[in-house]
Formats: sequence, structure tokens, C-alpha cells
Amino acid sequence: MPNTATAPPPEGFDNDVTDTGRLDGASRWRVFSVLTVIVLYTEVAPLQYIMIAAALQKMGATFPTVGANLSWAVIILTLVGASATPLLGKMSDVWGKKRLFLCCGGLFIAGCLIDALTTNWTLFLIGRALQAFAIATQVISYGLIRDLMPRRYVPVGLGLAAAGLGFSGVLAPVIGGFLVDHFDWQAMFWFLAIFTLIMTPIVMLVVPESKLRVKERIDPIGALLLSGGAGLTLLYLDKGQDWGWSRPTTLAWLVAGVVLIVLFFVVENRVSRPIMDMKLLRHPKVSMVLLMTFFGVFVLAVQSYALGYMTQTPSSDELKGTVAQGVVDQAQQMTGATLPISVVRVALEPGYSYGSGFSLLQYAIHLGIWTGIVSMIFGPLGGIIARRTGARTPAIVALVVMASVSAGYALATTSYSWLVFAILAAIFGIGFGLFYAAVPILMVDAVPQEQQGIGLGMLGVTQSIGSGVGIAVVTALLNNGPITAHIDVMGRTVDQTIPQVYADNGWVIGFWMVTATTLIALIVALFMRHGRTPATGGA
Repeated sequence: MPNTATAPPPEGFDNDVTDTGRLDGASRWRVFSVLTVIVLYTEVAPLQYIMIAAALQKMGATFPTVGANLSWAVIILTLVGASATPLLGKMSDVWGKKRLFLCCGGLFIAGCLIDALTTNWTLFLIGRALQAFAIATQVISYGLIRDLMPRRYVPVGLGLAAAGLGFSGVLAPVIGGFLVDHFDWQAMFWFLAIFTLIMTPIVMLVVPESKLRVKERIDPIGALLLSGGAGLTLLYLDKGQDWGWSRPTTLAWLVAGVVLIVLFFVVENRVSRPIMDMKLLRHPKVSMVLLMTFFGVFVLAVQSYALGYMTQTPSSDELKGTVAQGVVDQAQQMTGATLPISVVRVALEPGYSYGSGFSLLQYAIHLGIWTGIVSMIFGPLGGIIARRTGARTPAIVALVVMASVSAGYALATTSYSWLVFAILAAIFGIGFGLFYAAVPILMVDAVPQEQQGIGLGMLGVTQSIGSGVGIAVVTALLNNGPITAHIDVMGRTVDQTIPQVYADNGWVIGFWMVTATTLIALIVALFMRHGRTPATGGA
């Protein structure tokens, strides 16, 4: 029996002759205009992630009581994205990809407006949950490109869609930095909402709808079980350190999460119209790509979060000066006396080596843009390589690069230099671009076109859960190393925990952890048989 993931088409459906609206007779100008608009609209997903992840350190002042839970501004995005993407992927097969593409954009705009207008943590998370639908725009765009682009352009188009046109990777850190430094973090959400509002009518006018339709009912039960299971598991990983890893009340969250995930697989195997085709999911062409993706995205999620946070943290000397000045100001407020700052001595336990005290704009110029510039080049290059030799090759190169850079971050953290981090970030862009190009190409070539939406939805779930688990685990490691300031004022000592500043050890272990997960992904890619022949664009 041939090794193929292609399922028999529905009655009356022929993979090779079904008209999907492909622009085979269109001019290059028409083809690339459609591709450009699709890619620009999907850039809201990486755009918001890069901007918000990099700005978390600055946003902490608005939500001082949430502490390390600030990372849920990113985790909730991955959680909701994981639950919504497969459902939306299947809905795009049934109701139309362009239609769902625009609906996701509308929900994203609503989420941005909520966050631009609130300083309430609960409402902020609701807004972030709505913004998670932007993740589905990226997944749906792969299906649109597969349906609309001439075959020869599909691999390159997917590589371009994955890496973007440089708007998110290059401009997002600069735009976010300018807005936060000159206005406030809410300005980022106004910008994101306006950008999407402008792009929406352009998509409506320029991008045709795919003609591909699959007549199936939508079953949301699987999505609810998957999202509930993933959410409870992520909550355990994120809060286990605070609650006690082995306490029964803490373990109950993990057990409940695992039970829901198991139920998800049981239900999906038994219902007539599952949200995920379990036979397709178990096929080596699909399962190996998803396994590689799950472990590979850990480092992709953590890198942006870690670099933005670490470089914007003040140096230890700056932090000591800030704490001492706070004691002087408090004394003056309480007694009216002016206390000489020289009598206030501050020692940090444990100390830390990183911290540049950058503004968000300084971070963008010094580090943030370099990953984006390099990935913008290597994303389309990954598509070209896949079309000529197969998508497995750029995936392997990407994982080697990312594992090496992650190990470099771990080794460089305790002798921190922003210049070393900037060089590593630029090299990381090679892996970033190649990996995000290879993965959708592998998936498009692995599944038949009538299951394209749900197949790419599976990919979106895997990316979202992998990203969420990576951030949650690193957050737990950071919580294990809080910084305490020992404040001595003329012989009297007071201890004060410094919020949202962490010891070197948490970051170092976190980088080694994602290095290990990237190596696991590399092993999977080396054993993977799929992707060893030139990509066909889903033919």
C-alpha cells in the first residue's frame, strides 16, 4: 500500500479537477497582488505577538498586582488560538476561506479596542482572547494560497506567508517601541485595530473567494474538550511553583486537564463528523510534522519573550539606585525629612547579570529588528528550497540553527552583553524564516485539499499549544528565582521582594530547556520520511 495521507474524496469530489478558483490564467501582477494582500492581512498575528511580548516588561506597571501572571497576556493568546483554530479551519472548508478570514479580522479588531480602552486585568485578558483569532487568519491564509495560487507559486507563497513581508518582523518592534515610549502601551492596540480596519476592505476587493466547499456539519465538542484540557494543563505549569507542584489541590488541575485531553481523543474517534480526522492525525506524514512543530515552536515563543524582557530590565546597579531612591522618597513623604541617599545601602539576593534598561524602542533598534530582517529573507528562500529539494531540508537546517542559538543564549546570560544577544538574534532569524516556511509546506503536501482547512487547523493547534507550554514552563522557572532587596538604613535592615525581576538561573535553565526541545524536534525531522521530494503545492 502506498505511503500516503490522502483520504478518499467525498462522493462527486475529484481532487484533480475540482475548480478552487485557482488563478492559473491571471497575470503575475494579479497573482502577486492577491498574495501580497493575503500576507499583509495575516501579519496581524505575528505583529501583535512581537509587539506585546516585547512590551510586557513595560506593561507590568499598569498591572502591578498580577506579578508573574503577566505572562498570561501571551499564554491566553495561545490557549484560545489552540481551541479556535481547528474549528475555524473546518468552518473555512465548509463556509468559505475568505469569509472566515474576514470574520477573524473583525474579532481581532474588537479585542484590540477592548485592550486600548481598559486598565482592568480581566477585561484585558478578554481582549487578548479575542485577538487570538488572528492566529486563525494565518492558518486560513495557507489554505487560500493553496487554493488560489498557481501550483508553481504555492511553496514560495507559503514561505512568504509564514515569514511575512517584513512588516511584522522588522517594523513591529520599531512601531511598538515608538508608541510605548512616546504614548503608552494602549497605543499599540489602537495601531493594530486601525491597521486591520484599513486592510479589511482591501481584502474584500482584491482577494477572491476560494470555490472549494466541503459539505459537513460542524461539531464544536472537540474544540471545547481540547481548549479545556490545554487550559487546565497550562494553568498547572504556570502556577505550580506558587501553589506547590505536588499538592493534591494543584495536581487536580493537571489531572483534570489530562482527562479532558484524553476525552477529546475518545470523542473524536467515535463521532461521525469529528473536528479532527483521527486517521489523518495518526498518519506518519501528518503526525511527524505535528510532533516536530510542537517541540520546535518552544524556542520560537520563548526567544521573543525572553529577549524583550531581559534587555528592558534595568541593570542591577540601576535597580539598586531605584530602590534606594524609593526609600528616600518614602521617608520624606512620611516624616518630611530629607534622608541622604548615601545612608541607604541595597544588596540584591541573588544578583543577576542581564539587564540593559532599554526602552522598547531601544530594544527594537538594538535587537528586535534583526531577527525580522533575516527571517524575511530566509522565509521565501525556504519555499524555493522546498520546491527544489523538499521541505524537510529547510526544516532540519532551521532546527540546527535554533538549537545552537538557544544554547548560545544560555551560555551568554550570566555574562550578559546586548551586543552578543543581538548577533545571536540575527542568526536566529535564519532558523525562524526557514522553519516557518517549511512547516506549512509539509502540511499542505500531506493532506488532500478537501481536508486542507482542518489539516492546517491541526497545525495551528500544535503551534499554539507548543508556544503556550513553552512560555508557561519558562514562567514557572522564573518564579522559582525571585530577587530580594536587602535594604539597610543606618543599621536597620528591611527585605523587599522585587516584582517582575528574576535571577539569572531561571533564564539559563529556560534557554537550556528550549534547546533540548529543539533537539527533540530535530531528531523527529531527521527520521521523518515526508518532505524528501520537491514540494508540489498540494497537487
